[in-house]
Formats: sequence, C-alpha cells, structure tokens
Amino acid sequence: MIPPPTGATRLYVIIGDPIAQVRSPAGVTAAFAARGHDGILMPVQVAPADLPDFISVATRLKNLDGIVVTIPHKFACYRACTSATERAHFLRTVNLMRRRADGSWHGDMVDGLGFVGAARAKGIDPKGMRALLVGAGGAGSAIALALVEAGVSELAIHDSATERRDALIGQLNGLGRSAVRIGTADPAGFDFVANATPAGMTDGDPLPVDVTRLAPSAYCGCVITRPEVPSFIAAARKLGCVTGTGTDMYEQHQGIMVDFLLDHDGGG
Repeated sequence: MIPPPTGATRLYVIIGDPIAQVRSPAGVTAAFAARGHDGILMPVQVAPADLPDFISVATRLKNLDGIVVTIPHKFACYRACTSATERAHFLRTVNLMRRRADGSWHGDMVDGLGFVGAARAKGIDPKGMRALLVGAGGAGSAIALALVEAGVSELAIHDSATERRDALIGQLNGLGRSAVRIGTADPAGFDFVANATPAGMTDGDPLPVDVTRLAPSAYCGCVITRPEVPSFIAAARKLGCVTGTGTDMYEQHQGIMVDFLLDHDGGG
C-alpha cells in the first residue's frame, strides 16, 4: 500500500511531452514504499521550449530529489547534468537524473538495459543475432549500445534523421565489437527487430518496418507503453513472433531506476 504523502515526502518527477502514456509513477512510487522510502513520482508535461526554465526551477526545489526523463528531453537533460555514468557519457543522453550532495544533477541512461532485459525474460539472447533497430534517438541509442554489448553479430540502424543515425553508427563501430551499418525498414534476414520510435502511439501511425517481410522466428520489441499492444507488436504476434512491449521493458528496468534514484547503484 502506498502511504499518503506528507510535507516530508520526497518528490520525484517524470518529464516528457507528451506524458499521458507513461507507466512509471504508480510503479516507482510503490517501489519506494516497499523499500521504506517516503517518496512519490509525479508526471509533469514540459514542452521542449520550456525545458531550460523547468530545469532551472527544479534545481532550486529543495525537496525534489530526482527526475525521470522521457521523450523528447533525453539529450537536452544530459547537458543539464554535472556528472553521469560512463554509458550516459558515451551516448550523451540520460533518462534518469539524481540530485548530488552539492545540489547539481548526476545522470544515467538505462533504457537499453530494460529493453534487452525484456528480451531475455522472453528467453531471447541477442548474442550472435542480426539485429535491426528503428530509431536512433535517446532510447534508440541506448538500445543500440546494449545490443552491441550483448554481442549481436550485426546491427543495422534505420532513422530518417540521417545525421543522428550516422553519428551513432560511427560511435558504435569505434567500439570494435559488432558490425554496425545503415539499415532500412525491411526486416528480412534479421533475428531481432527493435522499434525505438513513437510510431504506434497514435491510431493510423505507419508501421516502423514492413511486417510482411518479418520472419516468424524473429524477436520483435517496442518501446511504446500505450497502447499496451502497439500495432507493430500486434502484427508481429499474428506472424508467430516472440514479442516484447514497452511495458515489458519498463518492468525490467524499474528496479534499476529505483536503485539509481535512491543512490543504491554504487554510482557517484
């Protein structure tokens, strides 16, 4: 049971634009209570143009201890952090911010851990697989890094923002692990297909890939949490594919998020 908030309750916010789709507030608040921490996570809709003002105010709020970051603020919030984990520095993006003792912010990016964790929870090990990733934004870049670290043999990245896509491919190839290249919306020949774009959040959105070219043996994952079953995942399931939703991803990284926000991850 979540206790009612009091004047002593520590405040955490999740920011995004839009924000109605997020599932974190109830789960993270319940996890705080389960750990004996008097804290609450609340959703806040912040437009990109208003983000600098929001961060300025948030930094001065003495009972605000952490920020969870969602679309489209992950790159901008990285720049607001004084320190960050190694993976956040590599990607130059964050989805978590924790207040440091001096009042500044420490960031991390755990979207990739949650996405790959969701696949593994379904019995899918990406090691040695050929993977196609659609979307090279904040979540997409984190998923790309996690797939390379998981040992995929090849990673193709498709994004209409070609400059961002090419920069990510160059970064990942610099690690000297998986072969990373430009991809398309054609998933033929891939064992692992990941949608890290908002395509599917709104009725009538185009599918992120040509589902008629999917192999029934392919794993298909998506970052979208609402609707519960996005159109891409529904189409993949009709073909017999093993799938993972944004909710599956969230369930895998909720504990990681709470550890970070409560400074139980061993970081700075």
